[in-house]
Amino acid sequence: MMVGIVPDGVGGGWCAPLSDTGRPAGASWHAADLAGAVAEVERRDRPRWVWPSTAAIYPPLLRAGVRVERCHDIELTEALLLGYVGRWGEPRGLAAAAARLVGRPVPPDLPARQAAPPGDAQGALFETALVEDSAADSASLQELIEVYADQRARLAEVAEPGRFRLLVATESASALAAGEMGHHGLPWRVDVHTELLRDLLGEPSPVGGPPRRLAELTAAIGAALGDERLHPESPAEVVRAFTRVGISLPSTRAWVLRGIDHPAVPLLLEFKELYRIWTAHGWAWRDQWIHNGRFRAEYVPAGVVSGRWASRGGGALQIPRVIRRAVVADPGWVFVVADAGQLEPRILAAVSGDERLAAAGASGDLYAALATDAFDGDRAKAKVAMLGAMYGQTGGNAIPALAALRQFYPVAWELVEQAARTGEEGGAVRSWLGRTSPVPREPPQDGASARARGRFTRNFVVQATAAEWANTLLATLRGLIRDYEAELVFFQHDEVLVHCPAGGADDVVTAVHEAGERARALLFGETPVRFPLGVSTVECYADAK
Repeated sequence: MMVGIVPDGVGGGWCAPLSDTGRPAGASWHAADLAGAVAEVERRDRPRWVWPSTAAIYPPLLRAGVRVERCHDIELTEALLLGYVGRWGEPRGLAAAAARLVGRPVPPDLPARQAAPPGDAQGALFETALVEDSAADSASLQELIEVYADQRARLAEVAEPGRFRLLVATESASALAAGEMGHHGLPWRVDVHTELLRDLLGEPSPVGGPPRRLAELTAAIGAALGDERLHPESPAEVVRAFTRVGISLPSTRAWVLRGIDHPAVPLLLEFKELYRIWTAHGWAWRDQWIHNGRFRAEYVPAGVVSGRWASRGGGALQIPRVIRRAVVADPGWVFVVADAGQLEPRILAAVSGDERLAAAGASGDLYAALATDAFDGDRAKAKVAMLGAMYGQTGGNAIPALAALRQFYPVAWELVEQAARTGEEGGAVRSWLGRTSPVPREPPQDGASARARGRFTRNFVVQATAAEWANTLLATLRGLIRDYEAELVFFQHDEVLVHCPAGGADDVVTAVHEAGERARALLFGETPVRFPLGVSTVECYADAK
C-alpha cells in the first residue's frame, strides 16, 4: 500500500491512497492533524509514504513522536532521474517536476527555508538549510500523484530498472535515517569536551582571540622565522617567511612541511592541528551545537555527486579523533560501532567481475591476499597499485605496481581505465545501480583538464557504488533494529554508530553483521567478494577499533 501526502503548511495535509501503479486507489482526504493521521495509518497499514521531500516533512513528524518505515522521496528521485539523462543542475522539487510534466515554465529553486531543527532549541543554526519547504511548494496533491506516476514510468525505461529501483529505495530510506539521526542526536559530554580543549589549547582568550597555546606557538614560529608579526594561519605569509630564510615552499600542506629541515616546522605542524580544532570544534562550536547532551547535525543524503552524505553546519562528518573522546554513551548504554574496511577495493572486485580479484576479495585482508597472489608478498605495493588504479595515481612508485595489477587483474583494470577514457572525452559514467556522473558543460579543452576529468570518472564508478552499498547497509540495519531500544546516531561514508542499552548490544552486533550480508546480496548477488565489518562495542566513540 502507498499513501501520498502534501502538507498544507498549518499542521495538516492532504492524503490519498495509491495503487501499485501509483494511481489513486480511493478518495483523498484532508487531515487537520497530519502527524496524527500519519501515525494512525502507519500503525494500521505500514504503507510506503509518497511525499515531496523527506528533509522537509519528516523532522516535524519525528518531533510529534511519529516514525515511519518506508517512503518514496520525490525530490531525491527526481534528482536521480534527471542525472540519468544528463540534466544535472535542474530544479528537482515537486513544483518543478510538475511544471515539466505539463510543459509549464519550470520555477527556479525555491529560496532556503528557515527549517525547524530536528532536535530542540537550535533554530538559529539551520536558517541556511538548502531544503525546499513543502509548505512553500505550490504543487498540489494531484500534482504529487501525477509526478509520482511519471517517475514510475521513467524508472521502467532505464537500462537496468531493477537496479535503479533499488537505488531509489535506498536513497529514500537513507533520508529517513538521516532525519532520525538528526532527531536523536549524537550523545556528547560537554564537560569532557571542555577538559579536552583546555588540555590541548590552554586557557581561552578573555577577549576572544586565540587561546594560550596557539598564542605561544605563534610567538615561537615568528621567532624561528625572524618575523614577530607572522600569522601562522595564513599560508601566503608562511610561504613568504620561509622564502626570506632561503627555503622555497610550493604550499604549506603538512606533507610538504615534513620534508623541510627547519626548527619552525614542528611548531607549525602543531599549530595547524590545534588551530583546526579551535576553529572547527572549539568553545564557540561547543556552545552553538551541543544542547541537552546531544550534537544534532543536519545530514544531507546524496549531498555529494557520488551519492555520499554531506552535512550542513557543525562539521558532523569531520569530527577529529581526539574530539571523539567527548562522544560518550548515556549511562547504561553503549555504542555499537561498525566500520567497513577496504570498502572501495572490494567494490571494484565485485562490480568488475574480475574472477581473480574477486577471489582475493573473499579474504579478510584484501591487500594481503593481493600481495600473496601477485606482488611477491609485498602488501604495501599491492595497496599502492589498487589505490593508484582507483584514484589515477599513475606516476612515481606506483608505475611498477600498476603494471603488475594490469597483468594479473586485467578485467578490473579495464573497468577503471574505460571509465577514465570516458571522462577524458567529456562523457558520463554510471555506478552499479545507475547513479550518473555530471558532465562538464564543454569537453575538456587540454590534456591536463582531460586527465583530471578522467581521474574523477575513474573513481566515480567505484566511490558511487560504495555509497550505494553503505546506504543499503544503513537502510537494512535501520529496519533490523526497529523493534530494539536502539538508535542510529551517526553515519560517515562506511562507518555507522548505534546507541543502545548495554544489555542489547549483542543483538545489535548480530543485526549489523546481518545487514552487511544483506547489502552484499542485494547489490551483487552470489559474488565471492565479502565486505567484512569491524564491529566494536564501546562506551566512548574514540575507543572504537
